[in-house]
Formats: sequence, C-alpha cells, structure tokens
Amino acid sequence: MKIICIGRNYAKHIEELANERPENPVIFLKPDSAILPRKNPFFIPPFSNDIHYEVEVLVKINKVGKHIEAKFAHKYYDEIGLGIDFTARDVQQQCKEKGLPWEKAKAFDGSAVISEFYPKEEFDLESLKFQLLKNDQVVQDGNTNAMLWSTDELISYVSQYFTLKKGDIIFTGTPAGVGKVAVNDVLIGTLAGKQVFQIRVK
Repeated sequence: MKIICIGRNYAKHIEELANERPENPVIFLKPDSAILPRKNPFFIPPFSNDIHYEVEVLVKINKVGKHIEAKFAHKYYDEIGLGIDFTARDVQQQCKEKGLPWEKAKAFDGSAVISEFYPKEEFDLESLKFQLLKNDQVVQDGNTNAMLWSTDELISYVSQYFTLKKGDIIFTGTPAGVGKVAVNDVLIGTLAGKQVFQIRVK
C-alpha cells in the first residue's frame, strides 16, 4: 500500500503559510513505515525543533484504478477516516529554499497518524466537519466543503499519475490552524463530532 498526500487543498491554509495557490493538486508520498502504530505515542524526532500537526480526512481505495474519471471516482472508495500529517516545518523550509524534495520533512517514521476507517455512507462527504484538539482546545476546525478539489476530483487527478491499488490511502489536505507540538501534548481528532483518535506527544 502507499500513502498519497495532497497539499494546499484549503485556501486559508495556503494563506497562513504564505504559499502560492496551485493550479493543480500538490502531491507527495509517504512510505508505509511512516504509519504511527495504533495506541503508540508520537515521538518528536531529534532532527527537528518545529514539528507541526496537520489534520486531514482520509480515503481508503478499495480496488485497482488508473485514469479514473471524476464521475466514477466514488466507486473506488467506500471508507473514510481521519489522520495527521506530521510535518517537520523547519526541515521542510530548508528543503523548499534549496528546491529539494520534502520527503525528509513529511515521510519520516511515525509521521502519519491513521484512524480506523468508517463506511462513507455514515457521513455527508460534501460537507463533513472535522476537528483537531490540542490539550482540549480546538486548533483546527475544518469542513470538506472548503476543499479546492473534492475527494472525487483528487482520486481522478492522482490516478493519472499513479495506479491506485486496494488499501492505498489518500490524505486529502489540511485546513487552517496548523501549529507546533510539544512534549506531553495530547491530540484528539474528531470526525462529524465523533472522537476517532487520541495521540500523546513525547
């Protein structure tokens, strides 16, 4: 399986990081070794002093697909979840300044929190509310209706470059409110008001 991440899919997040609004979805990958095992804490890696949380709605692909038309994309997933794309912001900035890839900042061990997955029929995917709480305070308050590209459009776009396979996971982008984590922080993710993960930072 592969983890396919979408960057810059929420306008306010683009603004808060002073990034340029892209003409097409920004794609990067994480290896399966990036997955944080369930119930494990997140350990701040020694190579960064500025790890940021980025909460995102996840989609799990359920069959092989290539060159998928957007109108058929809904047939390629039946479950959604919630996750965190942990980012070493200081490392990412260094890479960007030198025109280098972001993998060191985005794909390190433990950088992908993945909740359990739930039937998509349980949710309104066009207007799905999701939140991240840090130490019981809401820090990210997102809704999929603010996506620049919808889930189906993302699946279609990604499939032009990568064959999607059963079990692949797509991180669909993060809303505004990203910020730094510190030791002993507790991060809680909610999907449509339901708590779906809790992570302690060490």
